[in-house]
Amino acid sequence: MKRILIILTGLFPAVMALSAPPNIVVFLVDDMGIMDTSVPFITDKNGKAERHPLNEFYRTPAMERLAAQGMRFNTFYAMSVCSPTRVSIMTGQTSARHTTTQFIKPETNNRGGNGPSKWGWKGLAKGDVTLPGELRKVGYRTIHAGKAHFGPNGSEGENPENVGFDINIAGCAYGQPGSYYGKDDFGWANKKRIKRAVPGLEKYHGKDIYLTEALTLEMNAAIREAVADGKPFFAYMSHYAVHSPFQPDQRFAENYKGKKGAAFASMIEGMDKSLGDILDQLDSLGIAENTLVMFLGDNGTDARLGPTHAIASAAPLRAMKGSHYEGGMRVPFITSWAKRDAKNSHQQSLPIPAGRIVEDLGTVYDLFPTLLSVAGASSPVDHVVDGIDLSGILRGDRGVVKEPREFLMHFPHSHRSSYYTVLRKGSWKLIYHYKKTDDKRFELFNLANDQSESNDLSASQPERLREMMKALINSLEHHQAQYPEDGNGKPIKPVL
Repeated sequence: MKRILIILTGLFPAVMALSAPPNIVVFLVDDMGIMDTSVPFITDKNGKAERHPLNEFYRTPAMERLAAQGMRFNTFYAMSVCSPTRVSIMTGQTSARHTTTQFIKPETNNRGGNGPSKWGWKGLAKGDVTLPGELRKVGYRTIHAGKAHFGPNGSEGENPENVGFDINIAGCAYGQPGSYYGKDDFGWANKKRIKRAVPGLEKYHGKDIYLTEALTLEMNAAIREAVADGKPFFAYMSHYAVHSPFQPDQRFAENYKGKKGAAFASMIEGMDKSLGDILDQLDSLGIAENTLVMFLGDNGTDARLGPTHAIASAAPLRAMKGSHYEGGMRVPFITSWAKRDAKNSHQQSLPIPAGRIVEDLGTVYDLFPTLLSVAGASSPVDHVVDGIDLSGILRGDRGVVKEPREFLMHFPHSHRSSYYTVLRKGSWKLIYHYKKTDDKRFELFNLANDQSESNDLSASQPERLREMMKALINSLEHHQAQYPEDGNGKPIKPVL
């Protein structure tokens, strides 16, 4: 009898793993553009990966590993700055709908100039429908590590535990760290940056450790605890890297010695090591086959390697973080099971083809419905979701999206690029400027023929411009967008 009990006890974790929903890891990198990696995302006209000089500059073997065993998107959109993207991931809504349309400044309302007076500058709050909150309802342990940036100082959104997470590791109102160095106490010892000191990592203060590594150690510990407790987990690994300050990760600095952008590149490689360390632990715990990983950036690159169209920043895409051009909005996206196993029941339900690049348009607000679907959960009926469930695309099904998808990026504030709305529909992209830029109100591009956005067709294609403007105005109204305001507080709506 004792021998039988031992055998059954030994089998219990395996039986539980088969009956439990899959674990989920969302690996989010701050300010990482589509070209800040050795993995090529840009494709040629035949859908084949094109390598560019920046792919030769960066070293990201863990990303290569994930991409080889899973799927990546050629065209995956985020908002052009961080807080709007992060709230979109949490809610499944585009920024025009959830109204957090600008990055949240911890200390003050960051409306800026003629921005809408009632924009969602306080971000998320208790009671909001969120991805971790819905996953927690169906039994997941929800873990947050790293950058939150869901709300300003003193708001409910400041603490991720108020918006659906069971565990918060180092998340707060800040969008960047005071320092990446443990010897600086991650900002506490640096009086010039005391306002951005990372909380909750006191055990590493004074040590020769990089912030990316400390966060990885803490996330891996939280994952181990969830596994020991028999809980499926949602691990939201949201790195402060590779946001400024650009402080070199000395573990990898020698690889880029004497090169422009060396500090940023070392931070990229440190981030990639974090991904590899998490994948390795999932394997060692025997749960990699049951764990879905999604890797993405939150907006375009902030690497300042040279002129906009030179072999720098996001080339061959135009511009960078904060911009209405593709370099500000296109981000890397890879998804894969942490370890392939054709016999695994979860992978049979969602058999992600290995090494595939898809040209279907994906967005950050698609994570919400996709991951709820994977987990067997559904959002409340009174919560509007703008994203779509990508599961069909991830299975490799053809023709999942029947009509050309639209992507709306609404930025009614002043920043690097100010007061604009972007609509992508099919291969066409329209940029509407509420205040004329270089005496232009409209910019129109056909991205199928002009991925660098060098040929503005707004003057030569009046009918297409009219069609796109109508779609843009309808989309803004559909999402109940807020608009820039004139000096009297009156909304400035787009007109053709």
